[in-house]
Amino acid sequence: MTKFDRRSFLKSSALAAIPALSISSAFANSKPELPENFNASDRVVFRFDGAQLSPMEYLNKLQKINSESPIQMDSYGKGGVVEALEKKFAEITGKEKGIYMPTGTLANQLAIAALSGNQPKVIVQDISHINRDEADANLVYNKQLVPLADNKTYFTAIELEEKIKRLPSEEYFYSGIGAVSVENPVRRAFGEYIPFEELKAIKKVCDEQSIKMHLDAARIYIASAWSGVSIQEYSSLFDTVYISLYKYLGANGGAILCGDAALIDQLPRQIKIHGGNIQANWENAAMALHALDTIEQKWKDVKKRSDELLASLELMPGISIRAKENPTNIYFLQLPENLQIEQMSKRLFEEFNIQINANPNSKDLMLMMNETLLNQPLEKIIQAFKVCISQS
Repeated sequence: MTKFDRRSFLKSSALAAIPALSISSAFANSKPELPENFNASDRVVFRFDGAQLSPMEYLNKLQKINSESPIQMDSYGKGGVVEALEKKFAEITGKEKGIYMPTGTLANQLAIAALSGNQPKVIVQDISHINRDEADANLVYNKQLVPLADNKTYFTAIELEEKIKRLPSEEYFYSGIGAVSVENPVRRAFGEYIPFEELKAIKKVCDEQSIKMHLDAARIYIASAWSGVSIQEYSSLFDTVYISLYKYLGANGGAILCGDAALIDQLPRQIKIHGGNIQANWENAAMALHALDTIEQKWKDVKKRSDELLASLELMPGISIRAKENPTNIYFLQLPENLQIEQMSKRLFEEFNIQINANPNSKDLMLMMNETLLNQPLEKIIQAFKVCISQS
């Protein structure tokens, strides 16, 4: 991990001069309950990629969306708001067509199976979701994963080219490579993104070898905000692109896969075969379609506020910030040795409506930035940390 250093930002900022508040340190219970002044719209949660709505919040938001523009139902993924969402994502990614999927796993697996055709091998990152988190689903599609970059965020174009050259000599009966899959940003690498120049170099290698490419872009809006590369720029390097609907787009589930129309048109039957043809998907589609109107600017705002917050936190005594080399929304706050993190967590929640992941066995606090960071004035969030760090 690299050191986070944005002190220069604060030299010209008033945020570093916020005075400390005098607030009681009394606690109600060892197990926090919702404080009396709890306000969902005021909540800041450093624990997820998105807001993570409660059932009531979800229903209220869906009702509000419907009151503004009546939601059109789909039938088994056809028509209505689902079709509108598919067209919107095709436009966003610059692809010919999009298709709704019930899960990201199905989107990934159907994409690499379709791209590979009769070729059995698919090259992936070692720590990718496809390799580590999809329960060997590739075996259902008779595909053999070839993981590269052991325990690293990504493989380079040079590593990919070398592996392609070595494979024929490593097997007695060589079988071909059907596709290369890339996850960006990488969940198991705490959200680290892959440099765009490296992705372009990987694309060049694949083009030279006539190998199709798939992008697991579940959290691509986060990568885009931190890297400055647009969704369409990322998508242009790949034949198929999967984007999650529930990480930060407000839906309770679902995914969109985009690509050439000829490939996408093969997939409805495959969705049915694998049990993913759900009768109605309108609620997930409506939530995601609504979020798309503001999501790009929202993540840019989150990125800017994250920079300001982290720079302020690092000026506090005993605090340092660590991050991956190419970080997105996940950072690690190293706390003073004598700080009681459970006490700090409890107070942040009860007095300031701020939630963190408190691990009493660690002095590293993982902060996941998301849209809830915009729910309170930045000065108030900084002040809350100042109080709770200095008095815990």
